[in-house]
Amino acid sequence: MENSSKPAGQPLPAESDAPTYLPDGQAARMGGKVHGESPKAVIAAVLANIAIGIVKFIAAFFSGSSAMISEGVHSIVDSGNGLLLLFGMKRAQRKPDLAHPFGYSQELYFWTLVVAVMIFALGGGVSLYEGISRIQEITPGTTLGDPTLTYVILVISALIEGASFTVALREFNAARGDMSPLRFIKEAKDPSTFTVVLEDGAAELGLAIAFLGTYLGHALGNPFFDGGASILIGVLLAGVAVVLLRETKGLLIGEGLRVDEVREVERIVKSDPLVIECGRVLSLYLGPHDMLLAVDVTFEDGAERDHIDASIDAIESAIVSALPQTTRIFVEPENLRATTKSARRMDELMGER
Repeated sequence: MENSSKPAGQPLPAESDAPTYLPDGQAARMGGKVHGESPKAVIAAVLANIAIGIVKFIAAFFSGSSAMISEGVHSIVDSGNGLLLLFGMKRAQRKPDLAHPFGYSQELYFWTLVVAVMIFALGGGVSLYEGISRIQEITPGTTLGDPTLTYVILVISALIEGASFTVALREFNAARGDMSPLRFIKEAKDPSTFTVVLEDGAAELGLAIAFLGTYLGHALGNPFFDGGASILIGVLLAGVAVVLLRETKGLLIGEGLRVDEVREVERIVKSDPLVIECGRVLSLYLGPHDMLLAVDVTFEDGAERDHIDASIDAIESAIVSALPQTTRIFVEPENLRATTKSARRMDELMGER
């Protein structure tokens, strides 16, 4: 049989909110609700962090607390990170053009990588530097300032940050469903769903560390606790940054479907009455809800071209219904020998995962 492929549909009308290219113009969100990329949690985090950052610096000015300076830097960095995430989400929505025929969905991944670098360099780096500098400056005559304002600011910050964290956690839980948090972070294709949760969670933990550092420093009359708290906050932020860097790296390099999802695609293809064998199932996430899929298929010998086209239409529609994130599908008719060989290779690859 002549090797040919049927392109994955036509562009949707500009006013549609569905992805740009879909099998036969069908909306990629049909058959299931796709979560993620909601700016609500990000906006809430930005507003909260701006307010918290200002009051933290005021408290640091009056108390001289190194831990409060680190927390102020933490909040300002988080504010900038939230704005970068919003910027990336907006840029990712641009339509394909001649220079970028598959669109700009991966911009979200790039800007999330920038956020991770900022958390590591500015948040973690500045906090570590501040803590180490504070410890080096301690002398036998060093005294600690009045901690009252610091305690007040920390409590207020915890309440504001808690409200932001609640919004982010609600969005996160809606996106992950029944999946465990750690597994969801590992497998999620939308970094915005877990980035804000990690940032807000680190912020709450950082506030607790700052509180303990301040309290222990005054209770024991030991200023080393204040500098030590700043160092711990820096280590915490660096840890969050490493998680984000690792997950975003995978998305930028290119991730595909899970094994169970590949098996579902194979089941759909093989269920068509004209299909003899399903070979390679190649997938690539261009964005959280923008996935390219290519499938090698062997059809019955002697099948008419019109019947094959109809089978391809049915396969595409069924795949989109099962996997709403699929925006481009290419079905490549191949001879039985080629698909059998590629099917064995796919089984080997999935066995390694």
